[in-house]
Amino acid sequence: MSSDTQTLIDREELARFEESLQGFLKKDIDADRFQSMRLQQGVYGQRQEGVNMVRVKLPGGRLSAQQLRACGQVLSECSEHDKAHITTRQDIQIHYVPLPKVPQALNILADAELTSREACNNTVRNISACPLASVCPREHVDITPFYNFATRHFLRHPLTQHLPRKFKMSFSGCESDCAQGMMHDLAVIAVHGEWEFGFKVLAGGGLGHKPHQAIVVEEFISENDLMASMEAIIALHNRYSDRKKRARSRIKFLVDRFGAEDFVARYREELVRTRTALADLDTPRGHWQLGAQTAGYDNPGAPRQVLPQKQSGFSVVPVSVPIGDLTAEQMSGLADLLASLALDDLLASQDQNLIIFNVPDARVGELKTGLQALALDVPRVGDDVVACPGTSTCRLGITSSKTIATKVSGGSHDLRIRASGCHNGCAQPETGDIGIYGEGKRRFGKLIPHYQMYIGGDGRNHGALAIKGPTVPAARIELAIERLKSHYDECQRPGESFFNWSQRQEEGYFKTLLADIAEVAEADVNSVLLDHGDVAAFKVEQFGGGECAGAAQETVAANFAEAANERNYRNAFLFQRKYEESMECAVEVARLVGESLLFLAGHAPVEGLPVIAKTLVDSLKQDSDLGARLAGLASELEALGENFDDARYQAFNESLDAWTVDAAVACQNIDQQLDLSASIPKVVAEKKTA
Repeated sequence: MSSDTQTLIDREELARFEESLQGFLKKDIDADRFQSMRLQQGVYGQRQEGVNMVRVKLPGGRLSAQQLRACGQVLSECSEHDKAHITTRQDIQIHYVPLPKVPQALNILADAELTSREACNNTVRNISACPLASVCPREHVDITPFYNFATRHFLRHPLTQHLPRKFKMSFSGCESDCAQGMMHDLAVIAVHGEWEFGFKVLAGGGLGHKPHQAIVVEEFISENDLMASMEAIIALHNRYSDRKKRARSRIKFLVDRFGAEDFVARYREELVRTRTALADLDTPRGHWQLGAQTAGYDNPGAPRQVLPQKQSGFSVVPVSVPIGDLTAEQMSGLADLLASLALDDLLASQDQNLIIFNVPDARVGELKTGLQALALDVPRVGDDVVACPGTSTCRLGITSSKTIATKVSGGSHDLRIRASGCHNGCAQPETGDIGIYGEGKRRFGKLIPHYQMYIGGDGRNHGALAIKGPTVPAARIELAIERLKSHYDECQRPGESFFNWSQRQEEGYFKTLLADIAEVAEADVNSVLLDHGDVAAFKVEQFGGGECAGAAQETVAANFAEAANERNYRNAFLFQRKYEESMECAVEVARLVGESLLFLAGHAPVEGLPVIAKTLVDSLKQDSDLGARLAGLASELEALGENFDDARYQAFNESLDAWTVDAAVACQNIDQQLDLSASIPKVVAEKKTA
């Protein structure tokens, strides 16, 4: 099976998940341990008790008509709700799924070659990509094979199972960067260098709490080194990002901590290692071209009009999906429509719309007519409005972002409006023309719903984060948006975009412009108390926070995952006869597993394998032989360092792997919430249980 068609589905994994779910329902499995298993499969809890959200990963947003039909089937057969939701990360979310029906949902998706694995939790999330990949006349290369390869490489990868925090990536096929790389943890942009084609690599971007623009890590790198570059950046995040303070655990804060120059220097050191370890990886090769500088394709996000493809005689047709919501009837109906027109290629875009590819020019009108019968249509001026679920389902939601999104418009200039229900910013407000996120503010003893405003953003590499404006009462946010639109209409220079107009204003300009709307006098309090769509007094609900943190003993699970990655590197270096590098990896495996045992024994960290071994003998009374065995492994490593022997080193690695399996068992006996099965040496584990 080729790398571009290799399945993302693991049926045995789904069967194990169903067994675990049954164990949880019978109270045989602790809630914290099951939460980690549930999140690993892309299943989130909701504000509403007893139901869950299943997030379907669509790499690059691409899906077939049959896969859209499968999502509709999950919605109709497994959900208590009537709508699925397209997200700004090009996923599809299906809410209100009762826990007993989750396995059925996952299996329906698997039948259609769709997975929700690692769509949640501290992992590499769904990879976003240019919405016109493979059909855009401007692109240097079709980046589809590259992001599909990256998806498969990092899915279930030991390095990415217990990252300090979630990790988001994007791929763009040319310098236009329509996938908006500036706001991502890692972004890949195809470029034409001085003499050849390759990629520009960005890192450290992010929105939400304290938004950051990504820095350039590689101005130019060849396609041969792309995966090594990406893995090096993820390895830095895994090793150095803050695991204790969740609010500061994204890679953007790591760039802050090190400084851009030091971060890049550490990346270069790590790249030497990953480049060597991945030397035998069979990575994609692209068909490169200069690309045509055609107007209409250079957008911050998806196109808003029917556009001709670079393939003569075919067009892409965007489909407007108001606030990203689709019914099961619309999904199945659209699948039927596409089948009747011999069409099959779809994309869920960052603006929560759909795009249909490879439409013969002669059938565009017929397709539009069919869309209208499903209450769908091509985008219209003013409807570029994006909203996260907010308080409709999200545990973190503060305001009803979906409700306000139905009330606002981008107006005659078709401005991009982005509405989030909290500061986490899932609607990407800092990259919209006008972005807002919900928060509660107390005025004169009353809690009042507000929206923090952002003005003039563009998430592309050559763009900029929006300017932070005032915080406006939710009841007045429509007025604030209308004033911004009319002021731009009056004050713009000829042909000046909203982005350029906003970015050239002096600091404080927008706060002054909207000051009277933002100000709440005591006499005004009663007029701004309610959130949109509410009849009861506004309050910020407490649902225990988000669920990205995973298992209670994240330190141990993360250590074992990193040890598994070091084990893979150890074996790769050994195969290449790089014995010194291989032995360094072996030391790391022993150290990480030893420190996990110390952590669970309640002992402070110590340095050096001999010291860790002695401390384990004293601390692990029931499993003191693990410390003694580690001491023997440390002595053997020292002897191999002085007089290396290939056969002896092979035997050492078998002993180290066997010790790792036994250490995992000991860890799980100490804390039964832990599940380390994905991070232990499989061959040794199978031998020991045979």
